Order: sequence, then C-alpha cells, then structure tokens
Amino acid sequence: MTVETSVKVPCRFDIVGSFLRPEELKEAREKFNNGQISQDELTAVEDKQIKQIVEKQIELGYKDVTDGEFRRSWWHLDFFDGLNGEEFFEPDHGFVFNGQETRKGGIRITDKIEYNPNHPFFKGFEFLQSIVPDGVYAKQTIPSPSVLFPNKDAEIFDEYYNYDLDAFLEDVIKAYQKTVQKFYDLGCRYLQIDDTSWGMWASFSEGEIRPELKPLCEAAVKAINAIADNKPDDLTLTMHICRGNYDSNWAGAGAYDPVADYLAQLHIDGYFLEYDDERSGGFEPLKKIADNGRNQRIVLGLVTTKTPELESVELLKSRIQNAIEFAALENLCLSPQCGFASTEEGNHLTEEQQWRKLELVRDVANQVWPE
Repeated sequence: MTVETSVKVPCRFDIVGSFLRPEELKEAREKFNNGQISQDELTAVEDKQIKQIVEKQIELGYKDVTDGEFRRSWWHLDFFDGLNGEEFFEPDHGFVFNGQETRKGGIRITDKIEYNPNHPFFKGFEFLQSIVPDGVYAKQTIPSPSVLFPNKDAEIFDEYYNYDLDAFLEDVIKAYQKTVQKFYDLGCRYLQIDDTSWGMWASFSEGEIRPELKPLCEAAVKAINAIADNKPDDLTLTMHICRGNYDSNWAGAGAYDPVADYLAQLHIDGYFLEYDDERSGGFEPLKKIADNGRNQRIVLGLVTTKTPELESVELLKSRIQNAIEFAALENLCLSPQCGFASTEEGNHLTEEQQWRKLELVRDVANQVWPE
C-alpha cells in the first residue's frame, strides 16, 4: 500500500474506530460461541463484513478506514487478553454506566506483561491492509496503556506486580513499544490509542485533579510519551479520549480542565476529544494543547454516536467557530465523538443512521475546510 503524501492524518473528517455489527456477523459470533461453527467459518464472515464496511467508508470519501473492530467483543479487553501475562475473566458484576450494569468482563495480570509476537490483532491488521487501496490509510486502534492500570472499578486486577507501579510501567512500556513497532513493520502508518482514563479522572475532579490521582496522571504521561518517542517518525500516533460508550450510555461526565495540563504534555500527533454534549464542558482546555508548541491536530467529536438524530449543519459550524477562540482552525478536524459500537452490543441507531452521521461529518468538514 502507498499512501499519498498529500493526505495528512488526522484527516479533516475522520473516524474513531468501531462500527455497528451487522446481523450476519452477530449470528456467526453467537454460533461460534455455541460451538456450532469453526474459527475459520467465523473468520470468513468477519472478512466479508470488514470488506463491506471498508468499501462503504471509502465510498463516503474517507481517507482513513478501520475494520470496525469487527473481530472484537470489547474495544479494550480483547487487546489486553492478547498480551502475554494477562487473561480475560468474567467478574461477578459488570461495569456501571450511568446506573446501567454492562456485560461482565475484566482482566487479571497473572505474570510478567510481555509483547506477544502472535497477538491476534496483527493478523487482523494484515487483512485490513490487504484490502485498503492506495491513497487510503488502514487505521489501527488499540487501548491506551493507562486503561490497563490496575483498578478495581475497571475490573483490572494485579496478581503479579503487587501494585509496584514502576515495575508495572517498565514492562507495559516495553510491551507497547514492541507492539507498535510490529504494527509499523506490517505497514501501519496511522495508529490510535483509545483512552478512557483521562475522561474518568476528569470526572472524579472539579477544576483541579484530585491529589490521589496525580501519580496516575504522571504515570500515564510517562507511558504514552515513552511509546510516542520510540515510534518511527512516519507513524502518526493519535489518542481518543472517551468517557464511556456502551449501549448508548456513558460512564463519566466532566470537563477536560482538570487533566488539560497533562494532555498538553503528550508527544502524540493528534487528539480525538469528545464534545457531543455538555458532559465534556467548554473548549477552553484546547488552548493548553494549542500553546504547547507541538502543532498537534485536535479532532472535535461534535457528532454523537449515542443517538440517531442528526445534528444541524449550523450547530456544528457554530461550535467549530467557538472552538477557534482557543485553537487555530488549521489545526482542527471533525469526527463523531466515539465509535458506534465500542462493544458488540452497539449503540441505539441503525446502520443507515450510522452512515448518515458519517456523511454529515464529511459534508460539514468539506464546508469548513474547503481544501
């Protein structure tokens, strides 16, 4: 694959990652879980459906595409389960999302965390890369290392490091650095890390980060920068910040202000920031990023994936105008606030409504940035 040098990512209209699972894929996954079909038969269905959504993204004019996370059940747990030293398990309860309990899932760290050269995500990316035409990026998404920080509420349990953060970080950083390099060797030039930690830490604070959370924020900056500083120069690394996205529900609410100083320290190439409703606060924190001297792109997630109603073009344009009070228009982009199906359940809209959302993002971006 050859990507046009004129295409800069994040793109003016971009995507976060996941898409609603088609019925054929849901049925195949259920049959596989029940032992009715083989892994090869499930993979064949996944391949077929991924080809179709890649074609649709390209048809809409997107210059970066994902596989919709169609091979995953969870946006994060599947990746962690694929690293050495960790295992998926079902806890007694699910996560709590705005009063709603989710499906059960968690991770136990049972041994030294290490890079897995046979991580299943590599094979998945190879397939995506093979079907993406020249001039279009095959975008890979993985959870941020901070999402793996041991946390009882997040059902991430440490049974090996005895909560020695320094030893834990050392191994996590090495595993991620090798994983990122492997994606690069396979042809990946656009990698996004998805991070719910920053959104939740902001939710737990008002105005200023709580003292007990500062070591975690500092550790997250250390880990993310160690990954960013080690990556090849021509690999674009971005980060999506989320406050939870499950069955059209959310887990956290709070402005970015408490974590803005930490976000501005990150050596990444771009940010995907949720801004689809009042839970995200105002645009003032963008100034911290805009003034850090790194010329990073900020993708405004103004179009919600949680409800089917289309935002008005005028509203989106006015919100972008509000944002340029704090960050230059040339450094801004537009996207949905999150994926459409961070887990298999998906949000409460149809596939047709999903594509209309992406059409809206494209149309507004082309009007705001007619380049």
